[in-house]
Amino acid sequence: MRTDSSPGTLPAREHLPAATAGTPVLDVVIPVYNEEKDLQPCVRRLHDHLTRTFPYPFRITVADNASTDSTPDVARLLEARVPEVRSVRLEQKGRGRALRTVWSASDAPILAYMDVDLSTDLNALLPLVAPLISGHSDLAIGSRLARSSRVVRGAKREFISRSYNLILRGSLQARFSDAQCGFKAIRRDVAQLLLPLVEDTGWFFDTEMLVLAERAGLRIHEVPVDWVDDPDSTVHIVRTATDDLKGVWRVGRALATGSLPLDRLTRPFGDDPRDRDIMDVPKGLTRQLVGFCVVGGLSTLFYLLLYSGFRQFSGSQTANALALLVSAVANTAANRRLTFGVRGRAGAVRHQAQGLVVFGIGLALTSGSLFALDAATSDPAHATELAVLVAANLAATVLRFLLFRAWVFPDRRDDEQPGARLGDRPPARPAAPPTGPAPGPLPRRPSTPPGTGGTTQFSAGTGADGTWRDATMRLQPVRPHDTDPGDAR
Repeated sequence: MRTDSSPGTLPAREHLPAATAGTPVLDVVIPVYNEEKDLQPCVRRLHDHLTRTFPYPFRITVADNASTDSTPDVARLLEARVPEVRSVRLEQKGRGRALRTVWSASDAPILAYMDVDLSTDLNALLPLVAPLISGHSDLAIGSRLARSSRVVRGAKREFISRSYNLILRGSLQARFSDAQCGFKAIRRDVAQLLLPLVEDTGWFFDTEMLVLAERAGLRIHEVPVDWVDDPDSTVHIVRTATDDLKGVWRVGRALATGSLPLDRLTRPFGDDPRDRDIMDVPKGLTRQLVGFCVVGGLSTLFYLLLYSGFRQFSGSQTANALALLVSAVANTAANRRLTFGVRGRAGAVRHQAQGLVVFGIGLALTSGSLFALDAATSDPAHATELAVLVAANLAATVLRFLLFRAWVFPDRRDDEQPGARLGDRPPARPAAPPTGPAPGPLPRRPSTPPGTGGTTQFSAGTGADGTWRDATMRLQPVRPHDTDPGDAR
C-alpha cells in the first residue's frame, strides 16, 4: 500500500497486496534434468522446510528439462502425493528456458528458483524473498562471494567462480557479487517486463537477467548464503564457461549499441524515488559533475596540444585564443550531449553562442594570467607558460560548470517534451484512489491435511486458467497499482 510522503522525503515503495484465496505468495521452481535419484528427497526436504518456516501460501514447481530417465514419473508421483507440488514437462533442454516458461505462466507474485541439489542452506530462503514481499527490492540473489558467506567447495570451482565475476565486473560493469548461484527470486510484475528481453535459454540466463536489471536501475538484494558444493554435479564446466563468455560478448555489444529497450524497465512502477521531486536536492548533480570532469580533462589535453601547435608559428596570446576557441566549441558540444544529456539539433546554435560567452570569460582569465606572467618576466619558459595556463584553466573550469548548469543547460523538464534529455521520463501518474477496502496483511498458509488439498496442473506454456501463454510475451506498461487479476481492486 502506498504511503504518501511529504515533500523532501523519499516515498515508501509498495508492499505486496494481500493475495487472493488459493493463490500462493511464493512459487519455487526446481529445474531438473535426469535427476531421478535426487528429486524426491530434495522436494520433500524443501516442502518440509517451507511448511515449518514460511508464513504464506507457497508452491513448488518441478520443471523437467526433457529428461530421458524416470525423472518425469518421480515428478508426477510427488505432484499426486504432496498438495503444494506440481510438475511441468518441457521437451527442450535449458535451465533458462524452463525458468522463463514457468515464471511467465505462474500466478504467484514472488517467483524463485533453486538447484535440485539444495547446495544452499534453506534458512536463507525467507531472507531472500522478504525484501520482494515488502516491495523494498525487485530481484534477490544468494551470494557465495559475500564476506559473511560460508562456502565449502574445491579450489577449481572457487577459481572459476571468482574469475567469471571479475570478467563481468570488467566487461559489463556488473556490481552484483555472484551471478551463477542457483538461488534467486524476482517479483512477478518485474519478470513480466524483464524476461522478454533475456535471450539466453541456458546457464547464462541468470547473468543476462541480472545485468539487464541492474542497467535498468532495478534494485537487486544480495543475501549471504551457506553453500556446500555438490561433487556429483552434472554441469559441464568448460562448455558452460564457453557459452557464458559468448553471452558476455553478446550482451556487452547490445548494451554498447543501445539496442536493448531498457527504458521500458527503468521506471515501470511509478514508485521509484528518482521520479519524485525532492526538495533541496539538485537533479543529477553527481552525474553531471563526473561527466563535466571527464569532458574537461579531455578538453584540457586537446587545448594544450592545440596551443603547443599554434605556438610554433604565432605569439602566446594568439595561440591561446585560437586553441581556446577551437577547444571551447568541442567542449560545449561534448558537455551538451554527454554531461547534460541534450539530444537533437534544437537549441544547438543558441547553446554554442552561450558557450562562446563562457569561452570569453575563460579567455579573459587565461589571457590575464599570461599578461601577468609576461609582466613578471620578459622571456618565460614554455613549461612555465603551460603551468600558468593549467592553473588559470582550473579556475575557469569551476566557473564554466556553474554557468553551464545554471544558464546554458538549465533544467527545463517542465517545458521540454519527454525524452528531450537522456534519462528523463514522464512524471509518475498520481495514485488512483482506492475503490475498495484497504488490503490486509498477507494471509498465512492454510493448514491442509495431506491428500485433501488440490493443486493446479498445467503443461509448459499454459496458464493456470488453461489458456496458452507464449514464453515470449509482448511488453506492456505496468501501472503503479497493477495487481493480481483476481484482486478486486
